[in-house]
Amino acid sequence: MPEQLSPERRSYLSHLRRDTRLVHLAQVLLLVGFFALWEAASRAGWIDSFLLSSPSRMASTLAGLWRSGELWLHLGTSCLETVVGFLLGTATGTVIAVALWLSPRLYRVLDPYLVVLSALPKTALGPVFIVWIGAGPESIIAMTLAISLVVTILEMHNGFLATDAGKLRLIETMGASRRQVLFKLVLPANFATFINALKVNVGLSWVGVIMGEFLVSRAGLGYLIVYGSQVFQMDLVMASVLLLAIVAAAMYQLIRLLEMAIKKHMEGSQ
Repeated sequence: MPEQLSPERRSYLSHLRRDTRLVHLAQVLLLVGFFALWEAASRAGWIDSFLLSSPSRMASTLAGLWRSGELWLHLGTSCLETVVGFLLGTATGTVIAVALWLSPRLYRVLDPYLVVLSALPKTALGPVFIVWIGAGPESIIAMTLAISLVVTILEMHNGFLATDAGKLRLIETMGASRRQVLFKLVLPANFATFINALKVNVGLSWVGVIMGEFLVSRAGLGYLIVYGSQVFQMDLVMASVLLLAIVAAAMYQLIRLLEMAIKKHMEGSQ
């Protein structure tokens, strides 16, 4: 039988849902108000629409890209490069973090190098990747991988080290091997750390792709931004930035949906 909720509990849940709807409504109104004010300021001459564009001009630019078929070319190119770099950086970084946790001595050897790589501006490596790999999508993906890899390693490894010491001692006294401790305790305990690494890597991956496309690309949102700035088509630049914001936010929301789905599955299996 379904669980019977008390009147107080029902009232609390109703208040929570109402508060959530109000927050979502405020977010939508804030966004609509921002674009409406931007458009009004442009039409009234308060701002220079040639330099700052306007929502209507960006919509016209996007419609032109849609009709010419270039929209999906540039958007698809950037999304593909981002997803590949994102998946490679997260997966490789997690595997290396696991290896460093399994071998503390190896971590002590590599720790100073990881710190240096973390502090190094990865965009400086862009020209190096272009020379090594070539002027193509591969060098852009390599740059994306370089940006997200070290961050993933450090974040996941720090999460592993922060695993509850009491639980570690308990499972070790029961005779668990290092491998069993990893899969039975450390990895499950760091689910939140892994999800947080995914969320961070969304932004880092887009940074790597856009910077790579700034340097070498004939397609992609970064290419449109550079091209638009070179020919003073600020409508194209602003429209490309808007597209970039939309797809990055959508990718972030997919990570949140994945997080909620996994949490729901874990709660249902308990």
